[in-house]
Amino acid sequence: MNDASLAAGHIRYVNPARITPSANYTHVVETTARRTVYISGQVPLDEHGNLVGENDVAAQTAQVFENIKIALEAVGGTLEDIVKLTTYIVDGADVQAVRDARKRYITAPNPPAHTAVPVIRLFRPEFLVEIEAIAALP
Repeated sequence: MNDASLAAGHIRYVNPARITPSANYTHVVETTARRTVYISGQVPLDEHGNLVGENDVAAQTAQVFENIKIALEAVGGTLEDIVKLTTYIVDGADVQAVRDARKRYITAPNPPAHTAVPVIRLFRPEFLVEIEAIAALP
């Protein structure tokens, strides 16, 4: 079992040996003695409500992570505090572009737990991706 623990932060990242490993996410993230923050699904709108990255899933994903970053900063957190992500993506063929954009934002040595869900559409047809996050802050 790959068990990377951060004793000071009370977060443990575990990839059980009997589950196929992934470089993109951690299978189990355990937190204790932390403040839990839930970030609503973020979409590719800038602070003025303008769509960022029309027909460009990478640009949309970058804007989504910028929004998540801003949300976390509002409560004293950073992207490194994320323990779980859920990504809703309209076209499964775009998953690599979403992963590549995510790697520019999620740079901690132990990536958060992550679920990717293909959907028929999001609440506005021009949205190609929506991501929600759970963070554990000290």
